[in-house]
Amino acid sequence: MAARKTDKTSTPAVRKPAKRTASQSKAATTLPETMITGKASPATAAEGDKPVFAYIASLPRPQRGIAERVDALAAKTLPGLQRSVKWGMSYYGVGDGWCFCCGGFANHVKLMFVNGVTLTPVPPVTPVAMGKSTRGVELESVEDLDERQIAAWMKQIAAVPGVGGSQR
Repeated sequence: MAARKTDKTSTPAVRKPAKRTASQSKAATTLPETMITGKASPATAAEGDKPVFAYIASLPRPQRGIAERVDALAAKTLPGLQRSVKWGMSYYGVGDGWCFCCGGFANHVKLMFVNGVTLTPVPPVTPVAMGKSTRGVELESVEDLDERQIAAWMKQIAAVPGVGGSQR
């Protein structure tokens, strides 16, 4: 194939930055499709702090702020906390099991406790397709976060053998 000839006497074209239209600006802040349809995000499953922090950072506001507060509360409340991304949500555990998960959706963050029916008081939300005994809360803003109650639930569920801790 013959080499392409260039005209060295011409000046390169200077591109002006494109102006954003209102619809383009709105598109930059739209939610991922999975958050709109009610499914968990397509985040890749991985164990450890870094994947969970990356998942939380990928959430839009206000979901990111809520998830950051839940994560910080878990770290403060549970010694030996382990983190993982599973099924498009962040999972938290201690000992030999996963205790609860936190995931961002269109208008809220779900905080769900594995075997939450054993908690006192029982959290009000029964999620779809997360197990018959899972219970939790749906948080629409940081102000919805009752840190004292959620910390109490975290401690309770972490003490359940096979869910959050070993047989005691």
